[in-house]
Amino acid sequence: MSVTFVHALALGLDPAWRRRPSAERAADGRAFAAALDAVPEVRTVPYSMIGLQAGIDLLLWRTGPALDRLEEAAAALLRSPLGGWLVVRESFLGRTGSSQYVSRPSSQEQAILEGERLRYLVAYPFTKSTDWYLMSREARQGVMNEHIRVGRAFPQVRQLLAYSFGLDDPDFLVAYETDDLVAFGDLVHALRATEARRSTVRDTPILAAVQRPMEEILALLGAAPEARAAEPSAPRARTVAARSAADVEVGVAR
Repeated sequence: MSVTFVHALALGLDPAWRRRPSAERAADGRAFAAALDAVPEVRTVPYSMIGLQAGIDLLLWRTGPALDRLEEAAAALLRSPLGGWLVVRESFLGRTGSSQYVSRPSSQEQAILEGERLRYLVAYPFTKSTDWYLMSREARQGVMNEHIRVGRAFPQVRQLLAYSFGLDDPDFLVAYETDDLVAFGDLVHALRATEARRSTVRDTPILAAVQRPMEEILALLGAAPEARAAEPSAPRARTVAARSAADVEVGVAR
């Protein structure tokens, strides 16, 4: 199984940038958009967080074959004119890996790495207690079976769990993708009542972001040619509600 490295990079824009002349902001935006593709091996999905969380305007979900490529991709953005006005607010790393608790990964889990994007991404770091890792393999499997059953009741939600051991402070980087934030909230609420919750040490900060084309995000920031905000993206016609619950393995790798 090939390994994919994952990077959730949250960036905040200096408010002083918005007071620059519109032509300069537009030029900065064009250069920034071009820098997104500076490293061909790195795939970037941009998300907007403007006004949704203090200090964060942009969330980049990036995947690549090596940590080096992710570093080079981040450096290219921060070297751009707009990059000089950006501050890294949060940065979480992980890598893909086989689940310990299911024998076959679901196609729904893989869809968050490849394929069509859903409207919302919720990403956060996740750390479990020492007691969790000292439990027997059988005991942990029993706890996770309950966790998986809850997740399967919410086929509207995709999940990716990337392993952060040795790469970052948390144990995991968790990301959920959905078109239905109400269903996602219900899922989180239901998971709070499972036995697995006892082993949670940390699962914050939570980064909730809206997937938009980069051109639209730049317009919302004020980098459009006339600094005019773009019209919101049309709702996706495709629904995930009809997907089989059997295709979803929420939280299977914890």
